[in-house]
Amino acid sequence: MKQQVALAAVTTTAATVMAVVALVRQYWKAKQDRQWGKCQRILRKFARDCSTPVPKLWQVANAMVSDMGASLSSSDEATSSLNMFVSYASPLPTGINEKGMYYGVNLRQTKILMVCGRLQGKNQPISDLYVDEVPIPSTVMIGTSQELYDYIAAELVKFLSAHPEKDDEASANDKKLGFTVSSGDDQSTAISGSNIKLKNFAADTTPCVNQGVKDLITGMNRALEKHGLKLRVHALQVDDIVGNLAGGRYYDKDCVAAITLGMGTNAAYVDTTQSAPRWHDSLPKKGEIVVCMEWGNFNTCHLPITQYDTSLDAASSNPGHRIFEKMISGMYLGEIVRRVLVRMAQEAALFGQNVPPKLLIPYLLRSPDMAAMHQDTSEDREVVHEKLKEIFGITNLTTMTRELVAEVCDIVTERGARLAGAGTVAIVKKLGRIANRRSVIIMEGGLYEHYRIFRNYLHSGVWEMLGNELSDNIVVEHSHGGAGTGPLFLAASPTPDS
Repeated sequence: MKQQVALAAVTTTAATVMAVVALVRQYWKAKQDRQWGKCQRILRKFARDCSTPVPKLWQVANAMVSDMGASLSSSDEATSSLNMFVSYASPLPTGINEKGMYYGVNLRQTKILMVCGRLQGKNQPISDLYVDEVPIPSTVMIGTSQELYDYIAAELVKFLSAHPEKDDEASANDKKLGFTVSSGDDQSTAISGSNIKLKNFAADTTPCVNQGVKDLITGMNRALEKHGLKLRVHALQVDDIVGNLAGGRYYDKDCVAAITLGMGTNAAYVDTTQSAPRWHDSLPKKGEIVVCMEWGNFNTCHLPITQYDTSLDAASSNPGHRIFEKMISGMYLGEIVRRVLVRMAQEAALFGQNVPPKLLIPYLLRSPDMAAMHQDTSEDREVVHEKLKEIFGITNLTTMTRELVAEVCDIVTERGARLAGAGTVAIVKKLGRIANRRSVIIMEGGLYEHYRIFRNYLHSGVWEMLGNELSDNIVVEHSHGGAGTGPLFLAASPTPDS
């Protein structure tokens, strides 16, 4: 009898334990379902806020066209989010007559890139292309401007010795040297101590040339002569995008614009002198000019700005500025994704009950890593798992969670690429070429070159805006000649009186 009672008690206890376990499982399952539902709601709202249907893209494009006109206007009453300037007022290469060896220098934040190559005219590609990059020593970085010029000239002596001209190309006359300055991620170029501050020299009242540019050309030519080099600075640009545009024009006479989509972003296009009344008195009476847009500054109420963009901007070093850049450039895409994931982790326990500490570190998710996760085609999204573990220390992710992370990347990428496409269409519309003329747009930068899905979204956005009838009039393609060749093409540009 006692054994029966004991057995019944054990059975009852076991049943109770099983019931409790079932209730606990049911509770956690219900909680997880609620949390997952919360993640899905956050995702859906984010997707709605980021949506870029064709009417929205045209609103953005038309607003940019309006701002472009206002920025070039001579009226003091015209207002614009853009601060465009005439960056170049000399003819660009034609691709027909440029023959021989040309040289270029690209001054970067901490490095010098030297390039030389042989152009053969008739739109033929570069041959015998050589590129060399050397660091700028810290002692030179904090030295005088002339010390920097002397260092560049000394490095050019070594570079030209390693890559000499052919005997039949040697000339008693000085060769032309193209010279560009690349800004850093903060969109400014300033080498401490050397007093080189070369961003937007032309943005005030005098296009193309002012005292700072003149001083650099004079100092650089003095250093070249001192080191016995038969080179003279022919063209100097404070943004190497103009060099990319010169390369595009060398290969195709219909090239009208160049766009950089990398860690930062910018655009430049070819127009006529009559289109820039703001500088009417200081420009040639006729001919082509290159207008640098500084389009990262573009802003309009039509941009699909979300709460994550607003918080990113508020925490940035330049709140209220470069809004367009913060939505489309490689510097910020990964950070937007991180901010969305943080909210999901905090409000819906996406990565467990505790928010991973590294997830709270701003800008830890770089765009190349974001692209790798987004473009992961493995069945279980293994690359997503590896990247989240490597960057944030997040492990034990379900396939559903990995898919959700990839969806966030897709939303951010699609919006950024399609907005860049709207900007591309805006340039061509400003030039009045959409309906009846072929226009080639040159793209440069790692975001466009290496992020396949971003590139595809940009192209499809342009196509959707223009439709079947007009989409063939805009040709978007990667720049020719290779990275760093812009100064070389500037050197090949004819002088204005030729």
